[in-house]
Amino acid sequence: MQKHLSVSLLILAVFALNACRSNNQSDQKTLEQTNHEAKGTFGYDVAFLKKHNSALILQAPDNADAQAIIIPEYQGRVMTSTANGSEGNSYGWINYKLIESGVNQPHINAFGGEERFWLSPEGGQFSVYFKKGQTFDFANWQTPAIIDTVIYEAVETDSSSVSFRADATIENYSGTVFVIEINRKISMLDKAAIISELNIASLEGCKSVAYESVNALTNKGTDWKAETGMLGIWLLGMFKPTEKTVIVAPFSTHLSKKPLLTDDYFGEIPADRIAVKGSAVYLKADGKFRSKIGIAPKSARNVAGSYDAEKGILTIIQYDLKAKEKYLKSTWEIHKDPYDGDALNAYNDGKLADGTQMGPFYELESNSPAKALKNGEMLTHRQRTYHFEGSKETLGAISQKVLGVGLEDIASAFH
Repeated sequence: MQKHLSVSLLILAVFALNACRSNNQSDQKTLEQTNHEAKGTFGYDVAFLKKHNSALILQAPDNADAQAIIIPEYQGRVMTSTANGSEGNSYGWINYKLIESGVNQPHINAFGGEERFWLSPEGGQFSVYFKKGQTFDFANWQTPAIIDTVIYEAVETDSSSVSFRADATIENYSGTVFVIEINRKISMLDKAAIISELNIASLEGCKSVAYESVNALTNKGTDWKAETGMLGIWLLGMFKPTEKTVIVAPFSTHLSKKPLLTDDYFGEIPADRIAVKGSAVYLKADGKFRSKIGIAPKSARNVAGSYDAEKGILTIIQYDLKAKEKYLKSTWEIHKDPYDGDALNAYNDGKLADGTQMGPFYELESNSPAKALKNGEMLTHRQRTYHFEGSKETLGAISQKVLGVGLEDIASAFH
């Protein structure tokens, strides 16, 4: 049985345009100084992306050092962010070589970024990545243009937010045609919102950056039906791995005593790379072994994250979760139950069978449920991404409160 293929297998090249912009004269002066920043910093990535794209730089309303880069040419993708200005760490993984090529490739033009908009399902009888009757293999796999090469229109923007809109007609494997409108808004969060949304005590002792994306699909065509297929919103983020980075996926036992965990997407994961302890699944995120997990909605919690003990970076995603609703399945096969999919996925990159590797990176992904939308009805999915750097005491308190585990639990997960 062929399992779902991660984007690591599929990344080939990128679509790029030459332009740049910033939000005000003060930001522009700051950004012009980033050409000499070291690789790995936010300033370096700003300078690089400005050479190839129409880069929008957003900053938090109350913190000029908390910034993010959004690319309209790449469907309003958040490429990367930082909590410490141009000299700070740049959190998103970027495929520089592919961006520099500037050449559209077959199958996909994927190039990284820490939050991008996609559609599900990827495989199965309701897939929108395969044409009717095709076998589920890479030669036939094609990313829909609306999430690959179409430029999203920036309909509204200010210094801390931007809204995008796009229209598309798309057909699934079963021949059902969807006429859709996509709306996506990215907003930087201030410190008060970070504290409130995560229900934490304070941010004293750490630097932070956070943003929220609100994503909507509106049905502009015929009514959707479960028996002919529906669409879902899928958000994927690529981040930089290190030897000491570990993914944390907490789970709930409220609706299922055992975690409804899928851990064999690419075969068995060695025991020294995955662990289930207490109410959390841990996965190494060192970019050295291809492995993927998925947690069903009845077991998932609405948060997941990672901790990089090498650089002292705590990352958290927080997303809308409907535990009792149906989620689309995306494995590359005909499904017995196409609505028995994952709410949360996490992936660690590694070498392919031929020894090549596009990364290294790791991914945190969230999914929306599927809904039988009538004409004019809308499906929405909201996700927030947070990064923290600072004292172990502060980061540990945030991790314990939000993920249910402390930094020591994460550090000792594989010892």
